Amino acid sequence: MNLAIIGCGLVGRKRALAARNHRILWVADVDLERARSLASEVSGARVTADWRQVLDEPDVQAVIVATPHNLLAPITLQALQAGKHVLVEKPGARSTAELEPVRKLAHDSRLVVKVGFNHRFHPALARAKRMIEEGVAGPLMFVRGLYGHGGRPGYEKEWRADPRLSGGGEAIDQGIHLVDLARWMLGDFVQAVGYAPTCFWPMSVEDNCFMLLRTSSGQCAFLHASWTEWKNMFCFEIYGRKAKLRIDGLGGSYGTERLTFYRMLPQMGPPEIEVSEYPGPDVSWANELQNFVAAVEKGAPLCGDLDDARAALRIVENIRRHRDAIG
Repeated sequence: MNLAIIGCGLVGRKRALAARNHRILWVADVDLERARSLASEVSGARVTADWRQVLDEPDVQAVIVATPHNLLAPITLQALQAGKHVLVEKPGARSTAELEPVRKLAHDSRLVVKVGFNHRFHPALARAKRMIEEGVAGPLMFVRGLYGHGGRPGYEKEWRADPRLSGGGEAIDQGIHLVDLARWMLGDFVQAVGYAPTCFWPMSVEDNCFMLLRTSSGQCAFLHASWTEWKNMFCFEIYGRKAKLRIDGLGGSYGTERLTFYRMLPQMGPPEIEVSEYPGPDVSWANELQNFVAAVEKGAPLCGDLDDARAALRIVENIRRHRDAIG
């Protein structure tokens, strides 16, 4: 597939390196030196500071949009108008209202828009999902999730701390990954309550988000996303009536990715424990791109689409409405 990368920061670079089996024709970034740096790692890619130039190129079949949140929906919309398929980073937009025109045009044009929920493609989480579908955990009861990092000096001055650019703080940043994973495991939520305070960083958006979500059948998700987690952490636990699945780490600074399967015995007591580790490089980016390409070329179902993004954004918006109180 002939691709273009719009946004050449950390995530754009990860996307580009995961796409080495395809032809990256263009890389675009307002910081031209950053675009040139990425182009040096991607053989044959042309460079521009104007992302609109990419959309005028007839040879580009699809674009990967990895910009700050305020540009995700506008670029995706114009890419669809130009007849391009799109893989856009989460959250897809700053709000459900901003996402809606993208959903409508994608539906009307029959072009593929994949939203970058790459955590679904981490091997431990993907295997946990398969095990749940196979029934090894029995009917699910609830999930617990914790995801966080500690920021860095000057974090309050970065674009994520500006609601005009980000649409919110930690709830829409790492929190939306937790919401998406919980919904992927349990299904749609009909109630969302929580608290989104600013505990540490001098900024106008939340640096922590606590969420309690409930499905129509009474299953719940208790989730905490934090920019004050001084040691980077990812932990996601899935509780069934027959077993518990726990995913720890995402590689890198989050620690080795690990899936622990706790099988409950008939007599209860201590469970049988089976641990699987995934110590290699992060393959989620390449696996997600493969899903996107299969959807474009073969009509395969997307794992993480605009409907998923809208559902997750709705929950985040509901939580952020109550930044100063629970409920």
